[in-house]
Amino acid sequence: MTQPTPARAVLLLAFAAFTSAAATRAVDPLLVPLADDFGTTPGGASIAVTAFLLSYGLLQFFHGPLGDRVGKYRLVFIYTLISGAAMFASAFAPTLEVLAAVRFASGAMVGGMITLALAWIGDVVPYERRQGVLAKFMIGQLVGVGGGAAAAGLVAEHFGWRAVFLLLGVVMLSGALGLWLELRVNVLAQHKPPPSGRNFGADLRGVFGLLSRPWVRVVFCAVLLEGMLMYGSLAFMPLHLHQTLGLSVGASGAFIMFFAAGGLAYALSAAKLVRRLGEQGIARLGGAFMAVGVGLVAMAPSAPVAMAGLFLAGAGFYSFHNTLQTNATQMAPDARGSGVSLFAFGLFGGSSLGVLTGSYFVDGIGTRPLLAGCSLGVIGLALYFSMRLGARKASA
Repeated sequence: MTQPTPARAVLLLAFAAFTSAAATRAVDPLLVPLADDFGTTPGGASIAVTAFLLSYGLLQFFHGPLGDRVGKYRLVFIYTLISGAAMFASAFAPTLEVLAAVRFASGAMVGGMITLALAWIGDVVPYERRQGVLAKFMIGQLVGVGGGAAAAGLVAEHFGWRAVFLLLGVVMLSGALGLWLELRVNVLAQHKPPPSGRNFGADLRGVFGLLSRPWVRVVFCAVLLEGMLMYGSLAFMPLHLHQTLGLSVGASGAFIMFFAAGGLAYALSAAKLVRRLGEQGIARLGGAFMAVGVGLVAMAPSAPVAMAGLFLAGAGFYSFHNTLQTNATQMAPDARGSGVSLFAFGLFGGSSLGVLTGSYFVDGIGTRPLLAGCSLGVIGLALYFSMRLGARKASA
């Protein structure tokens, strides 16, 4: 008998993903107020983004082995609880350096929430149903990306940037409460794999040992470049809209909702699209949409064109990323937690590199060349991955 999908548990994980994505993207529209408050440039203020993404990415390899020992769902609860406290600490940071340090510490916890949720879904949902479940789970992340940036810009405009972190802290603690209640009543939420018989150090080494597998290397390199090109450029899109179209801080942050709306449109139609186009077709379509969308944002002469570009970029990114995510949950089924940790390490390690590199472009030659370069890069990436995916399926 096929085990039913644990809908309520997945919904709570989707809410945790919402808070994680909101905490990640909330600083994007705050670069101008942070620069004004701390007496630096927007590129200099982006250290608050870079520090967060750096720890978010670099410490991913801890989460899988630790989740296998503690229990993935339980660890999501613990991380959400600690992250809520870290948001309150960010709200009271007296200097940009302190804010960056707190953001670095919080990124380590926030970074594990989506990673462990993906691995837990991989443990309890069969592969043939997994892409549909992951697409639904992804809705929480999508709303967090768009809603986090939009709410952050509006709240900062009316109440200051510190109020943004206070609000994030309240939302995260609410999510932690829901996860704790689910842990008390759901046996699947208490699930953890049998002990590996190895010590924790050996488990950590095993994460990077997975790179000896050819397909793992392909997926890892693809998500590393995806993070550099898309998440790296997304951090500067509100600044680009503010500088080139004259939008206010609140409005430029709110525009990221169109990116999330594009991803939501994909998530709602994912099951039909996968059946019709297959994974290869979805990857190619995602690359085309990303390239056109980011290109439109880069060259947008008006707000409606930027809206259309953000929508297409979001639809393309999440269709391509959902394909990568699904492959990540199965690229090392014997070490799923470690495999997904390695995947997330690639995504957010690439993201931090993208933001760090982008900050030099932003202060030097502006946001438009940065976005135009990303537009060209993503189409090449999508074509390469779809080709390798096709070769893998043909050999299988």
